[in-house]
Amino acid sequence: MKNHYVAILALTALSLSSCGILGKKDKGGTLPNDGQLHGVSTGSRYTLPKPPGMVFIPQGTFHMGPSDEDPSYAFSARNRSISISGFWMDATEITNNQYRQFTNWVRDSITAKKLGYVKAGSDGTEMVDWKKVQTMKWNDPKVIEQLGQTDLILAPDDRIFGRKEIDASKIIYHSETFDYLEAAKRENAGKARSQFIVKKDVRIYPDTLAWIRDFSYSYNEPMAKRYYSHPSFGNYPVVGVSWKQASAFCEWRTHYLNSFLEGKKRAQESDFRLPTEAQWEYAARGGRSQSMFPWGNYYLRNKKGCLLANFKPGRGNYPEDGGFYTVRADAYWPNDWGLYNMAGNIAEWTSSIYYEGGYTFQHDMNPDVRWNAKDTDPPKMKRKVIRGGSWKDVGYYLQTGTRTYEYQDSTKSYVGFRSVIDLPAQAGKGRR
Repeated sequence: MKNHYVAILALTALSLSSCGILGKKDKGGTLPNDGQLHGVSTGSRYTLPKPPGMVFIPQGTFHMGPSDEDPSYAFSARNRSISISGFWMDATEITNNQYRQFTNWVRDSITAKKLGYVKAGSDGTEMVDWKKVQTMKWNDPKVIEQLGQTDLILAPDDRIFGRKEIDASKIIYHSETFDYLEAAKRENAGKARSQFIVKKDVRIYPDTLAWIRDFSYSYNEPMAKRYYSHPSFGNYPVVGVSWKQASAFCEWRTHYLNSFLEGKKRAQESDFRLPTEAQWEYAARGGRSQSMFPWGNYYLRNKKGCLLANFKPGRGNYPEDGGFYTVRADAYWPNDWGLYNMAGNIAEWTSSIYYEGGYTFQHDMNPDVRWNAKDTDPPKMKRKVIRGGSWKDVGYYLQTGTRTYEYQDSTKSYVGFRSVIDLPAQAGKGRR
């Protein structure tokens, strides 16, 4: 019986091949030149790598905007029906440990170039020799002595008890992006590509002094000293990062993944980026289109009286929800799509510019209003939408439809981010 079954499989494979379903290739592995249209693949077979710590948000339609009254009558968020494509999103806010991988990578790459740990790449360009970098020990006196001869170490006047430490202001990420919005304008058709490449350097170390700056006459020095550096806060969300720094992190994450895929001769992925305002709200609702909060209506407590998020209860009973400042990024129950802390803990950057009347003219398919503000632009053009509310906000800001803003070059102890990545249509198929 077993041999008969194998024979059937062999005959089936032979018939498929003879009918041309599998196709015939020559000895070189390419399709024969028979004058027919066979198509050309861009590379090896596409296999979707599931990004660690991310969940798939299926395509769908929802009502974007407030699910309750507008108490201030600002009319800055009109309720309307919106359709969103599927995408992947971080299940939690980016944590201190995850962001530290970024800062360490930039630190090591800069140090490698300073110390000559470089090699020639396949295209002849100079690149970091990461095998040599991995052998470098930061506590080695010889390494510290070598670094002391560079500008990466704090100047003698800036040292405390003479300790030679890395100058955080020198941890700079070089960013290069292509401005698709500008290049797509009709008046720019046919212009050189170089005119739309945006190059800038971004200081990426978190602003730990935001803990003190944000609250006048308040003793928050312990958080400024320890929140980013102490291992106890490793799985807490990173704060003190500006919109520019969050965007630089997403750009680095893209290069980090694609360099690995290129080494494995696999197709490169889309870009990691900050979610649009519409994507963020759609994901926060978790399929509950008309609900006020990610968990539903109308209350901030469950039937047992337990608070459902990390925020400012009542008139300022901060410890009541279990956390005084922030809590772990995976604290509390996730929403129906597996996303944690889409309300409370920290507010989150989006890629969208804050414009009061933006809802009136945005498209109903993947809506977004962006503006690549320059340093010389007026402050009004540097406002970026933040969503979700934070540990220091009252319950109103936890609503999925509530929108507010911060300036793109500002850093706050209550604002962080999470990233998303787009997928080809066939990649998301069957994952709903």
